Amino acid sequence: MFNSKLVLLASALLAYATAFTPLSPEGTSARRDVLKVGGAAAVATLFPTVALAEIEVPPQSTEYEFPADWGLTFKYEEDAAKVRKHMVVATGLAKGATNMEDFGKNMKKEMVDFVSYYRRFPKVSGKPSFSTLYTSINVLAGHYTSYGFKYPLPEKRRKRLYQEYAEIEKSLKRGR
Repeated sequence: MFNSKLVLLASALLAYATAFTPLSPEGTSARRDVLKVGGAAAVATLFPTVALAEIEVPPQSTEYEFPADWGLTFKYEEDAAKVRKHMVVATGLAKGATNMEDFGKNMKKEMVDFVSYYRRFPKVSGKPSFSTLYTSINVLAGHYTSYGFKYPLPEKRRKRLYQEYAEIEKSLKRGR
């Protein structure tokens, strides 16, 4: 992944920056001073800027279609996609949405069933899609436990969940 020339260049920049770093009163340079001067150059060289896609958080809505397909099929890819799809709907619900409490109860049962069943299989539990989905299930289930089924998720939590949903979707498309 790393080009050996880039590593060499980064270490040279770091050495150059530390050579001209002023010494502290004790006669030695402090580590944090080294990082202030040379760390930024090394990081910029080793890790060129990566364009991270900003996740768009849709506004909360009271209008949605209540799913009729609750429950597991015991086929991992289908179940993971379904649980993710239902979680996306749950994350987007606003206060006062119709049947929000019923949706939340069904959602929590489906999440618990999903985790209870699939975490027993090492081939599934080792997949990136499973671990990310497990994390987002914990976040949503924790919200339901703390605040109940009638209260929407706060904006910060919603943004994090939508980022995780995007990761899950990518992993599932790759079969991971």
